[in-house]
Amino acid sequence: MRKGDIAAAVGLSALAFSSPARAIDCEGLKSAKIADTTIISAEAVPAGDLTTADKVTRKDMPAFCRVVASVKDAPDSDVRVELWMPNEGWKGVFHVNGNGGYAGVLAYNYGAMEAAIKRGYASAETDLGMAPATPLDGDALVGHPDKWKDWGMLGTHEAAVAGKQIAKAFYGADAKRSYYTGCSTGGQQGLIEAEYFPEDFDGILAGAPVVNRTWGHAVAVTGYQAANLKPGHKLSDANLALLTKSAVAACGANSNGLKSDPFIADPLTCNFEPAALTCKGAAADDCLTPEQVETAKAIYLGPADKNGKPLYYGQLPGSESGVFNWGFLEAPGNAPGEPGFDGLFKWVFGPNWDWRTFDVEPDMAKVDAVLGPALNGAVTGDVAEFRDRGGKLIFFQGWADPIVPVGQTVNFYKDLMSKFGGEEKTKEFARLFMVPGMGHCGFGTGPNRFDSAAFGGVQPPALDPQHDIFTALSHWVEDGVAPAQVIATKFVDGDASKGIEMQRPLCPYPERAWYKGDGDTNSAANFVCAVDKK
Repeated sequence: MRKGDIAAAVGLSALAFSSPARAIDCEGLKSAKIADTTIISAEAVPAGDLTTADKVTRKDMPAFCRVVASVKDAPDSDVRVELWMPNEGWKGVFHVNGNGGYAGVLAYNYGAMEAAIKRGYASAETDLGMAPATPLDGDALVGHPDKWKDWGMLGTHEAAVAGKQIAKAFYGADAKRSYYTGCSTGGQQGLIEAEYFPEDFDGILAGAPVVNRTWGHAVAVTGYQAANLKPGHKLSDANLALLTKSAVAACGANSNGLKSDPFIADPLTCNFEPAALTCKGAAADDCLTPEQVETAKAIYLGPADKNGKPLYYGQLPGSESGVFNWGFLEAPGNAPGEPGFDGLFKWVFGPNWDWRTFDVEPDMAKVDAVLGPALNGAVTGDVAEFRDRGGKLIFFQGWADPIVPVGQTVNFYKDLMSKFGGEEKTKEFARLFMVPGMGHCGFGTGPNRFDSAAFGGVQPPALDPQHDIFTALSHWVEDGVAPAQVIATKFVDGDASKGIEMQRPLCPYPERAWYKGDGDTNSAANFVCAVDKK
């Protein structure tokens, strides 16, 4: 979703939908009767500049109707939904934005909602019923199983159902198309929607999906333990930068990578050994002590049994430094003295749970018994009905993601290929785009801008399926044209006003972008998508 009208660029069929006359004034929605739903406020927002609750001034906004509602379908459930609906020029499209972490707040996706209504869409977001939790802190929800289930399974569906009904009351017509976009927790929300509520959306864009929620949080706890249980094990920012630099030097040219790339194009091929950086003398920024080597090995390995056998996934070489890097896992700024995202362990073991006592095998058995049914539905769900009704599903993730283990996403997609008859059959409805050098839902040293609807920020240089993964999704849904590639951009210093530093095609997995052998390596035109080098 972007600013402006892209009808001339891609000819999307939804744009031919004739916007109906509004059936009711915005304030009249306060009396709308929707099952399990209370309209808290319905406010007509005039056209012009608007400063939103996140203290951002949004320029040249169209006049729109802002609705806040509460959905309660269980005693302790209270899923808040915020919906923005343009007064004029509605294209018949309904859209929902995903969340991050524990959710718990509205005002999380105003940038994406701004882009949506400027595109003529009705756009919604939800707190997933997790208040008073916040994205990085779920401690307050000990003893609230209804809220756990809303977070893990139901909240997005409830927001979609209520949002569509509100939009219908406002416009007097059903939406003709519906889309979902989100990353991290938002990626999991999209996956749950495809698996359990296949009629909610026609197209789903799911970035860095947390496939197994409980074990994803176990990764954070075991990484924190590796750095903090014993003195002298924590890696400094300089150590983390050294690890990344050394891993890129060792593996950057592997597979489809280039020696000139400042990232690892295919870290699954990297057998980087941090012990090679062991200090020969005193501890220093340009080497690792034996204790720090242990920490690096533990984070690469991930949760493991007492014999060192991996039980889940660890982080990949190249993910050590950057935004939300390993330093965040070692010492999260929001929770001094404890692991990040550890709230769900307190839901199981009580508010006084001590991370020092965490024993991965027995403790995770209990965590999964208590929380698995509410939080891990993505592991056992099925997208077959979503596929059968014509739904399209696009996944994306950065190869240098330090928060959501990349291995689980790749293997989840491999499982889809196995279930649905191989690569070509699966690509008829689902595609995975892995992003070299990108961190968690953006950022990083690689080309990391290709969709602002998913994770905010600057706009790509063009609004067409080649440069915008959401437009590629809508083009696929509405015109039947599947994305053969998406062009990702790296701006100079991350600033679009400074120009383009690099562009590289993102290819549908298992294809990768291979350099043709001639021309500027910063130009996407000099790469081709293929499984193997031709």
